[in-house]
Amino acid sequence: MSLVVSNLSFAWPDDTAVFDGLSVTFPDGHTGLVAPNGAGKSTLLKLAAGALTPAEGSVTADGVIGYLPQDLPLTAELTVAEVLGIAEVLRSIAAVESGDVGEEHFTVIGSDWDIEERTRAQLDRLGLGDLALDRTLGTLSGGQIVSLGLAAQLLKQPDVLLLDEPTNNLDLDARRRLYAVLDDWRGCLVVVSHDRALLDRMDRVAELDGGEIRFYGGNFSSYEQAVTAEREVAEKNIRSAEQEVKREKREMQQARERAARRASNAQRNLSNAGLPRIFAGNMKRNAEVSAARADGTHANRLSAAKDRLDQAERSVKDEQKISLELPQTAVPAGRTLFSGAGIRVRELFEGVDLTIRGPERIALAAPNGAGKSTLLRVIDGSLTPDSGEVKRADGRIAYLSQRLDLLDDARTVAENLAAAAPAMPPAERMNLLARFLFRGARAHLPVAALSGGERLRATLACILFAEPAPQLLLLDEPTNNLDLVSAAQLESALNSYQGAFVIVSHDERFLNEVKIDRWLRLDNGVLLDGAMPNE
Repeated sequence: MSLVVSNLSFAWPDDTAVFDGLSVTFPDGHTGLVAPNGAGKSTLLKLAAGALTPAEGSVTADGVIGYLPQDLPLTAELTVAEVLGIAEVLRSIAAVESGDVGEEHFTVIGSDWDIEERTRAQLDRLGLGDLALDRTLGTLSGGQIVSLGLAAQLLKQPDVLLLDEPTNNLDLDARRRLYAVLDDWRGCLVVVSHDRALLDRMDRVAELDGGEIRFYGGNFSSYEQAVTAEREVAEKNIRSAEQEVKREKREMQQARERAARRASNAQRNLSNAGLPRIFAGNMKRNAEVSAARADGTHANRLSAAKDRLDQAERSVKDEQKISLELPQTAVPAGRTLFSGAGIRVRELFEGVDLTIRGPERIALAAPNGAGKSTLLRVIDGSLTPDSGEVKRADGRIAYLSQRLDLLDDARTVAENLAAAAPAMPPAERMNLLARFLFRGARAHLPVAALSGGERLRATLACILFAEPAPQLLLLDEPTNNLDLVSAAQLESALNSYQGAFVIVSHDERFLNEVKIDRWLRLDNGVLLDGAMPNE
């Protein structure tokens, strides 16, 4: 099975081009499609699934296509059976079983007499075995709806399966079930995801860059190694090309100086020899032509060297790394930053006890809907528990919510930082923003105009360098909807942070990268300490 893209062109209504003559074939097997946000990953899947129409070109598939979009266009009133596409078949089966043997029912049923059994098996594999088929979507969690959407596509028995961020809103258990289902699925699978654990299960990685796609054999870790090796070679080529340009410039200057000396000496010799003026003039012109020819040769060699340097520089991808030093966030070891005893919030917690000391790096795990975000709000003081005792140490607690809504959208990035750190000199603020990759005019963009990754970087700058600096940082699903580059930038910032933090995240690879040293798990209203995710 394969998915073939032929001479595909597409632009948005404002004439912003996304693809211009793209041709690529996704072969049988599992492919992870990676690129920064806005590069066109989701757009390509929509074009392949027929949700968008290209201006030119085509996308063809061997067999049936299944497509799970990032944002499911579902309404709360739909039932589970309707989402799965089996409601009409179930109604016809029920009609036949009740004695109605109309031909139209047999036409609808076809060979799907066992549809309920097959559906139950598929739902059970995705952790949805207890869902009633007449239950409405309005009663389900976001993670359950995503898993239900995947089940609906798998029931089509597709030959080509397109998944756009399929692990969004899934807790750890649900992610692992999805991994197992996809591991067993055979056909042409194309996955857009920032979930590196999922990408590490792929057969190959397709990199979308500049409207073109390049394949790398192996999983995402192999892809990262290949890109790093390519960068090292490209940087070596840049150094070599720079030396070549310098050498050609030097040789060109030396050649000009030699030509000038020869011309000067020849002029003196001609004057001393008393040769006729016309003869001397011819010799001078010949010398000038020869010098110009030599100069042109050197100029051509210099131009070629500059072209090689330019090509070498273009081949190096901007790493977009953040490098920080944050000594002002340091917290003495063992200092108690938060303590809570007997915390009760509605039906979520049954008397939770929690102590956070510096500089602990804590991961908080739980199934969707268990109250993780609620507990973070209790810790930072934005939510008062129904009962229980809570104490917070002197020192700032910063809360990075899923919505990244700490900044003033109407202000620029620089203005937001000035509000967070008013004592910092303006020049120092601009240098700091440059380290967060807001250079020049980008520091003066309004926050409302930023992409998700840019908004994250701006928020981190304002949080980490605020006055006073935070000693306890709370992060709620910080990698949701971030591209892989932005997630790596967040990892870098957190690894520079010297205070304590609590992270709610289902991204295992991310949690490993930020060096978690304490695991908490909410389970049926009880907070378990030291419970690893695989427990």
